[in-house]
Amino acid sequence: MTHTALTPVFVGLRTGLHALFVALAVLVIARAALVWSPSSAIVIPLAVVLLVTYALGGILAQPAGSGGRGRVWLGVLTLEWVGLMWLSSDAAYLVFPLFFLYLHLLGRWWGSAAVAASTVLAVGALGIHGGWTVGGVVGPFVGACVALLIGLGYQALALEATQREALMKELLDTRGQLAATEHESGVLAERARLAREIHDTLAQGLSSIQMLLHAAERADPGRPGLEHIQLARQTAAANLADARRFIQELTPPELDDQGLGGALRRLAISQWSTHGVDVSVRVSDTITLPMHLQTALLRIAQGAIANVIQHAHATKATITLDVDHETMRFTVADDGTGFDTLEAQDTRPGRSDSFGLQATRERVHQLGGTLTVDSAPGRGTTLTVTLPQEDPR
Repeated sequence: MTHTALTPVFVGLRTGLHALFVALAVLVIARAALVWSPSSAIVIPLAVVLLVTYALGGILAQPAGSGGRGRVWLGVLTLEWVGLMWLSSDAAYLVFPLFFLYLHLLGRWWGSAAVAASTVLAVGALGIHGGWTVGGVVGPFVGACVALLIGLGYQALALEATQREALMKELLDTRGQLAATEHESGVLAERARLAREIHDTLAQGLSSIQMLLHAAERADPGRPGLEHIQLARQTAAANLADARRFIQELTPPELDDQGLGGALRRLAISQWSTHGVDVSVRVSDTITLPMHLQTALLRIAQGAIANVIQHAHATKATITLDVDHETMRFTVADDGTGFDTLEAQDTRPGRSDSFGLQATRERVHQLGGTLTVDSAPGRGTTLTVTLPQEDPR
C-alpha cells in the first residue's frame, strides 16, 4: 500500500477487520467446544481451516490485488464459510468482515452483489438453525447496509488520498521547476548585468586610454620615453581585447552573433526543419535592447513556440517586436486549436501547459511588465508581453 497521510487510518481499519474476523472465528470454535454436539467435531477443524485460509490471504491475495488469485482465494474462503454456517449458526456473524473483503476485492458493483447474496445466505442460515425472527432478518441487512456505506466511503477516501498524493507530487515537481527557472533567470540577468557593466566602464575606459595614448604617440613621435607610451597603449589594447572577450563569454550563446532578431530567426528555421511549423519573425535588427531584455524575450519566445508545437497543433506562428518611446510590445501568435484561458489557470495534475504559462508570467512580472493571453478554442492564441521602454545602452 502506497504511504500517504491517510495510511494510519487505512491500517487501523484493516487491522480492526482482521481482529474482528479472528475473534468471530474463535467464538465459533469456543461455542462448539463448550456446547458439544455431534457437529462440533466437524465445526472446530473447519473453523481452524477457515482461519488458516484467511491468513493465507495476506500471501495469495495482496500481491495480486483484486486480480485472479485474490478472487480464487475469496471464493474458497466463502465456500468454507458457507459450509461452517451450515453446521453452526454462530458462523453467520462472520459475514460482516466478509462484506469488506467482497467490496475490496470485487469492486463496487460485483462487491455489492456479493454483499447482497451473502446477506441472504446469512439470514437463511439463522432462520434454519434458530427459527425466523425479526432480529435474525433485520440484523444482517442492517449490517450489510452499514458495511456498504463504510466500504464505499473507504474507497472514496482511498481515491482522494491517491489524488492528493499525486497533487502534492505535482506541486513539489512544479516548485522545483519554478525554482530552477527562477535560478536560471537570475543567473542570466546577472551575467547580462556584468556584461553591461564591463562594457560601460572597463571596456570604455580602456578604449579611451588607448585612444589618448595613441594621440600622444602621434603628437610627438620623437619625444623621450616614447617606447613607454607605446607599451602602455599596447597593454591597454590587450586588456580591452580581454574585456571584450569577457563580454562575449557572458552574453548568451544564442545572442552573440546577430542579437535578438538573429536568434529568433534561427529559432524559426529550427522549428520549420524539425516540426514543419512556419514561424515568421518581424523584429528589426536596428532595435537595440539591453542584454537582459533580449535574453528574457528570447526565453519567452522559446517557451511560447514550444507550447505551439506541443499543444496548439498550429501550422503558422508569428513573432513580432514593436518598440515606441514608452513601451515595447512582444507578441507570439499562432493559428492553432486555441484553448480556454480560464482552464489555463487550472493547477490540477497533468496541466503542464499551465505551468509554462505561469513561468512566463513570473518572468514578465520580474521585468516589470504585463502578460496577456488572447485565445479561445478553435481560433488560435496570441501571447502579448508589454514592457516599459528603457534607454538603450
